[in-house]
Amino acid sequence: MKEKITRINRTLFELEVGIVIFGLVCQIFALGFKDKAGYSLGLWLGIGIAMLGAFHMWWSLDRALELPEKAAVKAMSTHNILRYGFIAAALALIAVSGIAHPLATFLGIMGLKASAYMHFITKKISTLIYGEEILPPLIEEPAGGQDR
Repeated sequence: MKEKITRINRTLFELEVGIVIFGLVCQIFALGFKDKAGYSLGLWLGIGIAMLGAFHMWWSLDRALELPEKAAVKAMSTHNILRYGFIAAALALIAVSGIAHPLATFLGIMGLKASAYMHFITKKISTLIYGEEILPPLIEEPAGGQDR
């Protein structure tokens, strides 16, 4: 299992773990509502959408880095619009169908943002699984480089 996890991009892994942790914390509070099933279903649908969004973000960034600058900007803009369109359509479908609570779904989707803020926690989990991250040395500018 560890081999399968370590093949996943480390940053994506940290983001996905943060989303799940956020979902678990929110689930505790969802148990306090009268409609536990509706809130819980909405929350976990939102968490699933956030995880798909995180994967799509990583995938589109990974592909765009191989493109020339103008093509990369165009590709990223296109993928951002597609991702936001999918999220809006999913929220609208959930709200119209009534299968789950749409605000709980929105809360789950916000797990993507909350996960970014929980980086200090997810980094510790990542270090336990992946080991210490070895970063390449920083490129330093030569002294007096502004006299050109």
